[in-house]
Amino acid sequence: MSPSYEPFGSYFYVKQTTGELIFSVITHNKGNFKMAKKVQAYVKLQVAAGMANPSPPVGPALGQQGVNIMEFCKAFNARTESLEKGLPIPVVITVYADKSFTFVTKTPPAAVLLKKAVGIKSGSGKPNKDKVGTVTQEQIRQIAETKAADMTGATIETKMKSIAGTARSMGLIVEE
Repeated sequence: MSPSYEPFGSYFYVKQTTGELIFSVITHNKGNFKMAKKVQAYVKLQVAAGMANPSPPVGPALGQQGVNIMEFCKAFNARTESLEKGLPIPVVITVYADKSFTFVTKTPPAAVLLKKAVGIKSGSGKPNKDKVGTVTQEQIRQIAETKAADMTGATIETKMKSIAGTARSMGLIVEE
């Protein structure tokens, strides 16, 4: 008996006639079915927005996976051209067995956004003793809204508490 194909969004699940699910997802591509690509590696980096180039850390990390480094650099720079140049952007690159890749950019780290909001170069070496600046609740809210997609937490208030904790650990005074 032949398997049945059940649509689910843009994917199709393959089911045997007995009703058991085969653990293979098939994607639909212009009327043709093809198996999902095999993932070779995940590479996590922080790259300056609009400034990706083949030098470290990008070159060595992608070179050992066999990825076309210049292709990644051009795609990353194009995707981040609307952001402030030089802002560190976390990126997760998925490398497939056929040496192709996809990547997902995330929001800048909370510490970087806090330093930018307060106007300081670095946090305190002794955050419990030496305070280096003050951050307002409005600034914390803006940062939490910026980072909302990458953070856990049910509400914006819980995300704000997380950002406030990061601020305190950097030696910033959090206004109530």
